Amino acid sequence: MPALKGKFEFRKNQRATRRSLLFALGYCLMLSTVLSSCGEAKNNTQQSSASPESVAASNTTEKSTKKQVVRIVRSKQLTALAVLEKQGSLEKRLEPMGFKVQWPEFAAGPQQLEAVNANGLDIASTAESPPVFSQAAGAPLVYLATTHPSGKSISLLVPVNSPIKSVKDLKGKKVAFQKASIGHYLLVKALEDAGLKLSDVQSVFLAPADANAAFSQNKVDAWYIWEPFATRNVQNKIARVLADGGKLRDTGNFYSTSRQFYQAHPDVIKVFLEELEKAEIWTKNHPKEVAQLLAPVTQLDPPTLEIMHKKYDYGLVPITDKTITKQQEVADKWYSLGLIPKKVNVKDGFLTPEEYAKITPSEVLANKSLSPRTN
Repeated sequence: MPALKGKFEFRKNQRATRRSLLFALGYCLMLSTVLSSCGEAKNNTQQSSASPESVAASNTTEKSTKKQVVRIVRSKQLTALAVLEKQGSLEKRLEPMGFKVQWPEFAAGPQQLEAVNANGLDIASTAESPPVFSQAAGAPLVYLATTHPSGKSISLLVPVNSPIKSVKDLKGKKVAFQKASIGHYLLVKALEDAGLKLSDVQSVFLAPADANAAFSQNKVDAWYIWEPFATRNVQNKIARVLADGGKLRDTGNFYSTSRQFYQAHPDVIKVFLEELEKAEIWTKNHPKEVAQLLAPVTQLDPPTLEIMHKKYDYGLVPITDKTITKQQEVADKWYSLGLIPKKVNVKDGFLTPEEYAKITPSEVLANKSLSPRTN
């Protein structure tokens, strides 16, 4: 019996030991959890009790590492847009808003608007025709601002020794131009003014760089192109000017964007237009400084650029009903020529007067009665 009793006591002690071990293990786990929670609470308390200055600094650092990008087309012409990039004022205005600026290059207006529609560019600068072709393709484009025509900065070139003496002499000849560009539009107007139609010439659709090569190799008989291509070819004694767009051009350039970008960032667009107008005014009033600044961009010497400066009429112009009516005439012209697949209601791309008032610089709005001047 004592042996049996001892065995019983041993098992009882063994069960007690197991219970103790289990209890101890459970307690350790609970204690570990509590300590961990306390550590997290302490950390949270330390974070929540951080000074407003350190929180602000932390937020600023986070934002600075996550800046959004606004992509604006690079201008390589004698334009205020090119000056704006060189001066860097836009970057300074947008930096506190959490944006940085990129300036991608494109061959011409149509390529810009293809990129806008594909989310590869945010703000484009084109003549009147590319937006019409873009709208005809169904792109949700928004017209932001317009300019004076500056028609003398677009020229119809012929080889320096060409027998062609007038626009009428172009009948049956090969004429190069960027399709859907200002060169295309002005060629139509020049031919009509001479009693000819677009079908009376052989249209050669080439981007500026390709057209430049073809023209210099005498593969085409004429070329409608903008500056600085025109002056470069004249200076190099490759071309002479048959006519310019001074009397023919009745439309200005347009700055445009996608409907999506406009709706998401009207504040960025407002700042861009404000800084652009400042650059327009500075460019108008400082021809010598502009020539020095943009000589590397245009690949022309400053004295030549000073002369070229007179071909431009700087400054933004308010978008009005007259602007929209004229743009509709452009769209109707392209449709009548069968060059766009459907009639375009250009008004779909324009904002309301109230919406324009929110993004257009006040000094531009003050000139509401101002309409684009022809050269």
